[in-house]
Amino acid sequence: MVVMGLPWLLTLELVLHAGCFICGIIAAASLTFTQGHFAGQCILYGSVHYNTSSNSLILENSSSTSLCYFVSAISVCMAIYCISLILYWIYSSCVEDEVKRGSVLLNVSLGVCGLLLFFLLVSGCVLRIGRDSLCLSVLHNVPSISNCEEAQNKTWASPNTGNQFYTGLYSAERSVWVSFFFWVLIMAVVVVQRRQAAGEDAEWSRAETEPFFHRPSRTH
Repeated sequence: MVVMGLPWLLTLELVLHAGCFICGIIAAASLTFTQGHFAGQCILYGSVHYNTSSNSLILENSSSTSLCYFVSAISVCMAIYCISLILYWIYSSCVEDEVKRGSVLLNVSLGVCGLLLFFLLVSGCVLRIGRDSLCLSVLHNVPSISNCEEAQNKTWASPNTGNQFYTGLYSAERSVWVSFFFWVLIMAVVVVQRRQAAGEDAEWSRAETEPFFHRPSRTH
């Protein structure tokens, strides 16, 4: 089965790459918009104080902005890599009669998969633990709320506008974990393709060496 001149396993891999591209854009955009609501501050691992006189929430402490930039950068780099790979293989299928990847390219793909899985795991943990830390501060200091999401409806001290802060962080985290799952599937697909390529190389090697080991015997 070939779609657009591409082997079906490679086509499946590119579909998963497209999913990772979308997730990467969503994660980076969600986290960036959330930072924008807090004047560029990174609210992960932050703490909140409730001002009873003005009935507003004040962001007391925040993390270094480089932490949020790191998470966003991972998602953006992943998205750029995915869309570049998709465009490359679509172009190759248009200009070449048969699209094949050798063992070297497949080994490189496996290395990239492992690297991105590591960084996505780190990003997902940073988002999860950082959001939970912020929410613990919110639940501890803000009266009359039972969950962190309700704090979105509270008034925040200027210049912060905390509406949708929880939704933004949750969306970013969910997108990162979906990307992580997609990359696990991509790695599995690449491993299958690598085994197929290794089998083809072995058959080709046997076909090349067989004439030397099975020469017809000379008659005397």
